[in-house]
Amino acid sequence: MKRYFLFPLLLALSHMAFGLSHVVEDSERQRSIPVEIYEPQRVCSTDNQCPVAIINPGYRVTHTGYVFLADVLNELGFLVVAVRHELSGDPVLSREGNLYQTRRENWVRGAKNLRVVIQDLGSRLPGADFRQVTLIGHSNGGDIASWYVKEKGDGVITLITLDHRRVPLPRAKDIAVLSIRADDFVADKGVLPDQSEQQQYGDCVVKIPDSRHNDMSDDGPEWLHQKVRDVLRSYLQKNARCDMLKSIVTG
Repeated sequence: MKRYFLFPLLLALSHMAFGLSHVVEDSERQRSIPVEIYEPQRVCSTDNQCPVAIINPGYRVTHTGYVFLADVLNELGFLVVAVRHELSGDPVLSREGNLYQTRRENWVRGAKNLRVVIQDLGSRLPGADFRQVTLIGHSNGGDIASWYVKEKGDGVITLITLDHRRVPLPRAKDIAVLSIRADDFVADKGVLPDQSEQQQYGDCVVKIPDSRHNDMSDDGPEWLHQKVRDVLRSYLQKNARCDMLKSIVTG
């Protein structure tokens, strides 16, 4: 059995406070994509691959600003990759007009980033299973994640969004969908599955009372971090029903 560490990347990685920094190069677009890699405590190997979770940050939130998510995902055995989508020189995120149309270029660019990251790290890290990815995104990062799935992005088996608001979640039985909602904004019409669609496709929408959209990162309060972690543990580890997840956030 070949044990998996990040030795193949050590020349390219530098230790940061909570993870390993790496840059994925997209030669087609001549674009550098910074990522932060968080390793689980378990040993990943080619014979016993670690599951993979990819975190997509909210707009103008650093990709290293979701350690509270990386920690619980590592605890559950996931190798975690956080992707920086916004670089200096990129167009600013539109705030006018029909946002589903005017923000499309941002989501398309983000989906391309994800495709390149999955392909690149999938070949570099044989101890991690990039064929079955859990995709997580906060705010605009959730829109990017949903767009990637919409474009038939390879390998995603679970989609989790933290209060994204623009891109409709998939309605399909072949992908597990969870959306954790804040309490201060509403999503655009048609973004979230209604009750009948949730029952039909097995999706789940959970609102955390008194929570705020902008707090769903490391800058938010610890009580909110704990609620989100508890939901993720129950959903990813125990495959808890939606009613049980709702009881967690209201309890």
